Amino acid sequence: MLSRPRPKILIVLHQESSSPGRVGHMLIEGGFDLDIRRPPLGDALPETLDGHEGVVVFGGPMSANDQDEFVRRETEWLSVPLRENRPLLGICLGAQMLVNHLGGKVEGHGQGLVEVGWYPLKATEEGARLMPWPEMVYQFHREGFSLPRDATLLATAETYPNQAFRYGDNAWGIQFHGELTRLMMHRWVVRGAHRFELPGAQPGRDHLGGRLIWDMHLKRWLDEFLKTVFGKPALTR
Repeated sequence: MLSRPRPKILIVLHQESSSPGRVGHMLIEGGFDLDIRRPPLGDALPETLDGHEGVVVFGGPMSANDQDEFVRRETEWLSVPLRENRPLLGICLGAQMLVNHLGGKVEGHGQGLVEVGWYPLKATEEGARLMPWPEMVYQFHREGFSLPRDATLLATAETYPNQAFRYGDNAWGIQFHGELTRLMMHRWVVRGAHRFELPGAQPGRDHLGGRLIWDMHLKRWLDEFLKTVFGKPALTR
Protein backbone atom coordinates (compact mmCIF):
# COMPACT_ATOMS: atom_id res chain seq x y z
CA MET A 1 0.00 0.00 0.00
CA LEU A 2 1.40 3.35 -1.03
CA SER A 3 1.72 5.95 1.70
CA ARG A 4 0.14 9.32 1.07
CA PRO A 5 2.48 12.28 0.65
CA ARG A 6 2.91 14.46 3.70
CA PRO A 7 1.41 17.95 3.41
CA LYS A 8 3.92 20.75 2.89
CA ILE A 9 4.55 24.02 4.67
CA LEU A 10 6.31 26.73 2.65
CA ILE A 11 9.31 28.07 4.59
CA VAL A 12 10.65 31.49 3.55
CA LEU A 13 14.18 32.30 4.76
CA HIS A 14 16.37 35.32 4.06
CA GLN A 15 20.00 34.19 4.33
CA GLU A 16 21.99 31.27 2.97
CA SER A 17 22.85 30.12 6.49
CA SER A 18 19.35 30.62 7.94
CA SER A 19 17.39 27.71 9.37
CA PRO A 20 13.74 27.23 10.36
CA GLY A 21 15.15 25.92 13.64
CA ARG A 22 12.69 24.70 16.21
CA VAL A 23 9.71 25.76 14.11
CA GLY A 24 10.92 23.41 11.38
CA HIS A 25 11.54 20.60 13.86
CA MET A 26 8.06 20.94 15.36
CA LEU A 27 6.34 21.08 11.98
CA ILE A 28 8.14 17.95 10.80
CA GLU A 29 7.30 16.15 14.04
CA GLY A 30 3.70 17.29 13.56
CA GLY A 31 3.42 15.54 10.21
CA PHE A 32 4.44 18.22 7.70
CA ASP A 33 7.22 18.39 5.14
CA LEU A 34 9.08 21.65 4.53
CA ASP A 35 9.47 23.43 1.21
CA ILE A 36 12.31 25.89 1.85
CA ARG A 37 12.72 28.97 -0.35
CA ARG A 38 15.21 31.83 -0.05
CA PRO A 39 14.02 34.82 -2.13
CA PRO A 40 17.22 36.89 -1.62
CA LEU A 41 19.13 34.06 -3.32
CA GLY A 42 16.77 33.97 -6.29
CA ASP A 43 14.23 31.36 -5.21
CA ALA A 44 10.76 31.99 -6.60
CA LEU A 45 7.64 31.98 -4.47
CA PRO A 46 4.65 30.00 -5.77
CA GLU A 47 1.80 31.74 -7.54
CA THR A 48 -0.65 29.69 -5.48
CA LEU A 49 -0.52 27.70 -2.27
CA ASP A 50 -2.65 24.90 -3.67
CA GLY A 51 0.28 22.58 -3.02
CA HIS A 52 0.93 23.82 0.52
CA GLU A 53 -0.92 23.78 3.82
CA GLY A 54 0.49 27.16 4.84
CA VAL A 55 3.58 29.35 5.02
CA VAL A 56 6.06 30.67 7.59
CA VAL A 57 8.03 33.83 6.73
CA PHE A 58 11.06 34.14 9.00
CA GLY A 59 13.28 37.03 10.07
CA GLY A 60 16.51 38.45 8.72
CA PRO A 61 19.00 41.29 9.18
CA MET A 62 17.34 43.48 6.55
CA SER A 63 14.47 45.91 7.13
CA ALA A 64 10.96 45.45 5.80
CA ASN A 65 11.34 49.04 4.55
CA ASP A 66 14.40 48.28 2.42
CA GLN A 67 14.04 48.97 -1.29
CA ASP A 68 15.66 45.70 -2.39
CA GLU A 69 13.68 44.05 -5.16
CA PHE A 70 13.15 40.83 -3.21
CA VAL A 71 11.75 42.74 -0.20
CA ARG A 72 9.15 44.48 -2.35
CA ARG A 73 8.35 41.30 -4.27
CA GLU A 74 8.00 39.18 -1.15
CA THR A 75 5.84 41.79 0.59
CA GLU A 76 3.52 41.92 -2.42
CA TRP A 77 3.48 38.10 -2.61
CA LEU A 78 1.78 37.93 0.79
CA SER A 79 -1.45 38.60 -1.07
CA VAL A 80 -1.36 34.92 -2.12
CA PRO A 81 -1.87 33.31 1.32
CA LEU A 82 -4.18 36.14 2.36
CA ARG A 83 -6.35 35.77 -0.73
CA GLU A 84 -6.43 31.98 -0.48
CA ASN A 85 -6.98 32.14 3.30
CA ARG A 86 -4.08 29.75 3.98
CA PRO A 87 -2.32 29.78 7.36
CA LEU A 88 0.39 32.46 7.31
CA LEU A 89 2.85 33.09 10.13
CA GLY A 90 5.29 35.99 10.00
CA ILE A 91 8.15 36.05 12.50
CA CYS A 92 10.00 39.35 13.16
CA LEU A 93 10.85 40.54 9.60
CA GLY A 94 8.06 38.32 8.30
CA ALA A 95 5.57 39.99 10.63
CA GLN A 96 6.84 43.43 9.60
CA MET A 97 6.44 42.57 5.91
CA LEU A 98 2.87 41.50 6.66
CA VAL A 99 2.22 44.78 8.46
CA ASN A 100 3.54 46.76 5.47
CA HIS A 101 1.41 44.68 3.12
CA LEU A 102 -1.67 45.43 5.23
CA GLY A 103 -0.99 49.17 5.17
CA GLY A 104 0.60 49.48 8.60
CA LYS A 105 3.90 51.09 9.50
CA VAL A 106 7.30 49.64 10.40
CA GLU A 107 9.75 51.93 12.19
CA GLY A 108 12.30 52.18 14.97
CA HIS A 109 11.66 53.37 18.52
CA GLY A 110 11.36 57.13 18.98
CA GLN A 111 14.24 57.13 21.46
CA GLY A 112 16.38 54.70 19.49
CA LEU A 113 15.78 51.75 21.83
CA VAL A 114 16.10 48.18 20.59
CA GLU A 115 15.03 44.81 21.94
CA VAL A 116 18.00 42.44 21.80
CA GLY A 117 17.82 39.78 24.50
CA TRP A 118 15.07 38.53 26.84
CA TYR A 119 12.15 40.87 27.61
CA PRO A 120 8.79 40.62 29.43
CA LEU A 121 5.67 39.87 27.39
CA LYS A 122 2.05 40.35 28.40
CA ALA A 123 -0.92 38.76 26.70
CA THR A 124 -3.96 40.88 25.93
CA GLU A 125 -7.41 39.65 26.88
CA GLU A 126 -7.84 38.25 23.39
CA GLY A 127 -4.44 36.55 23.53
CA ALA A 128 -5.08 35.05 26.95
CA ARG A 129 -8.34 33.53 25.72
CA LEU A 130 -6.43 31.88 22.91
CA MET A 131 -3.69 30.20 24.98
CA PRO A 132 -1.22 30.76 27.84
CA TRP A 133 1.70 32.99 26.78
CA PRO A 134 5.28 33.03 28.11
CA GLU A 135 6.22 35.81 30.52
CA MET A 136 9.62 36.33 28.85
CA VAL A 137 10.53 36.07 25.17
CA TYR A 138 13.68 36.36 23.09
CA GLN A 139 14.00 39.43 20.87
CA PHE A 140 16.49 40.58 18.23
CA HIS A 141 15.18 43.64 16.43
CA ARG A 142 15.67 47.37 15.92
CA GLU A 143 12.22 48.15 14.50
CA GLY A 144 8.65 47.51 15.52
CA PHE A 145 5.30 47.79 13.81
CA SER A 146 1.92 49.42 14.15
CA LEU A 147 -1.16 47.25 14.53
CA PRO A 148 -2.75 46.79 11.10
CA ARG A 149 -6.32 47.94 10.69
CA ASP A 150 -8.82 45.20 11.62
CA ALA A 151 -6.07 43.11 13.27
CA THR A 152 -6.39 41.79 16.82
CA LEU A 153 -3.53 42.45 19.24
CA LEU A 154 -2.60 39.28 21.15
CA ALA A 155 0.48 40.26 23.15
CA THR A 156 2.21 43.47 24.13
CA ALA A 157 5.42 44.75 25.74
CA GLU A 158 6.82 48.01 27.09
CA THR A 159 9.37 49.19 24.50
CA TYR A 160 7.58 47.95 21.39
CA PRO A 161 3.91 47.56 22.36
CA ASN A 162 2.74 45.46 19.42
CA GLN A 163 4.27 42.00 19.81
CA ALA A 164 1.75 39.57 18.34
CA PHE A 165 -1.40 39.91 16.30
CA ARG A 166 -3.95 37.97 14.30
CA TYR A 167 -5.45 39.21 11.05
CA GLY A 168 -8.56 37.50 9.75
CA ASP A 169 -8.84 33.76 10.27
CA ASN A 170 -5.38 32.58 9.31
CA ALA A 171 -2.74 35.35 9.30
CA TRP A 172 -0.49 35.81 12.32
CA GLY A 173 2.49 38.01 13.14
CA ILE A 174 4.90 37.82 16.08
CA GLN A 175 7.82 40.15 16.79
CA PHE A 176 9.83 37.79 19.01
CA HIS A 177 11.73 34.57 18.32
CA GLY A 178 10.72 31.15 19.57
CA GLU A 179 12.47 29.24 16.81
CA LEU A 180 16.04 29.43 18.06
CA THR A 181 17.79 26.21 18.96
CA ARG A 182 20.73 26.42 21.37
CA LEU A 183 23.16 26.33 18.44
CA MET A 184 21.28 29.11 16.65
CA MET A 185 21.35 31.34 19.73
CA HIS A 186 25.10 30.84 20.13
CA ARG A 187 25.58 31.82 16.48
CA TRP A 188 23.39 34.92 16.85
CA VAL A 189 25.26 35.99 19.99
CA VAL A 190 28.61 35.69 18.20
CA ARG A 191 27.61 37.24 14.86
CA GLY A 192 25.35 39.89 16.36
CA ALA A 193 27.63 40.99 19.19
CA HIS A 194 27.98 44.48 17.68
CA ARG A 195 24.29 45.07 18.44
CA PHE A 196 24.77 44.60 22.18
CA GLU A 197 26.04 48.18 22.37
CA LEU A 198 22.75 49.60 21.12
CA PRO A 199 20.43 51.38 23.60
CA GLY A 200 18.27 48.86 25.43
CA ALA A 201 20.22 45.78 24.27
CA GLN A 202 21.42 43.15 26.74
CA PRO A 203 24.97 41.72 26.87
CA GLY A 204 25.58 38.32 25.33
CA ARG A 205 25.91 36.52 28.66
CA ASP A 206 22.33 37.50 29.50
CA HIS A 207 21.09 35.99 26.23
CA LEU A 208 22.58 32.61 27.09
CA GLY A 209 21.80 32.81 30.79
CA GLY A 210 18.21 33.78 30.13
CA ARG A 211 17.79 30.78 27.88
CA LEU A 212 18.45 28.45 30.82
CA ILE A 213 15.60 30.07 32.74
CA TRP A 214 12.94 30.96 30.19
CA ASP A 215 13.45 28.91 27.06
CA MET A 216 11.50 25.87 28.27
CA HIS A 217 8.41 28.03 28.67
CA LEU A 218 8.90 29.64 25.27
CA LYS A 219 9.29 26.21 23.68
CA ARG A 220 6.09 24.95 25.27
CA TRP A 221 4.21 28.00 24.03
CA LEU A 222 5.61 27.64 20.50
CA ASP A 223 4.41 24.06 20.24
CA GLU A 224 0.86 25.05 21.17
CA PHE A 225 0.97 28.15 18.98
CA LEU A 226 2.03 26.22 15.86
CA LYS A 227 -0.80 23.75 16.44
CA THR A 228 -3.20 26.68 16.68
CA VAL A 229 -1.92 28.24 13.44
CA PHE A 230 -1.49 25.12 11.30
CA GLY A 231 -3.60 22.49 13.04
CA LYS A 232 -3.11 18.84 12.22
CA PRO A 233 -2.04 17.80 8.72
CA ALA A 234 -4.88 17.07 6.33
CA LEU A 235 -3.76 14.15 4.16
CA THR A 236 -6.65 14.64 1.78
CA ARG A 237 -8.42 17.76 0.57
